[in-house]
Amino acid sequence: RDYLGGDLVEYEHFPRSETVDFRAVDLNHEPYPFEEASAAAVVSVETIEHLENPRTLMREMARIVRPGGWIVVTTPNQLSATSKLSLVARNQFPAFQEAPGLYPAHITALVEGDLRRLAHECGLVEVNVRYTDRGRVPLTGRHWPASLGVRGRWFSDNVVLTARRPPALSP
Repeated sequence: RDYLGGDLVEYEHFPRSETVDFRAVDLNHEPYPFEEASAAAVVSVETIEHLENPRTLMREMARIVRPGGWIVVTTPNQLSATSKLSLVARNQFPAFQEAPGLYPAHITALVEGDLRRLAHECGLVEVNVRYTDRGRVPLTGRHWPASLGVRGRWFSDNVVLTARRPPALSP
């Protein structure tokens, strides 16, 4: 029913209403200006790789979500064929390239194992990692044709972690 967004930058076209709100927050520092156990779900879309300390984000997400609630985190997939080939051929991941005209705001590369570790460190359960099944062909701007049926880690540009805060124990 309600949506509360938080980011360092307040975008001009962020929707506002009685059920939609925004709070300015520097996600590199804690605590975030959200009440503990106040959200049914906490979602971070393509944000964690922009942060100096991804543990702060995951800890705060775990604090904010209600017992039994869901956490979702997406980030570029550094384990795809494209990422691995780029690392070997260019000495950098494609999502972290530094070159004129590119947006060099990605500073923390995370892989599946890192995301799982962060979730477990925060006491989250039902930790699951999936891939978007949409990705670029190595060293090109083209995407893998859906007709080939290629899926999973090797062929996805992004990875998605889902996890739950353990439900509250009954008295």
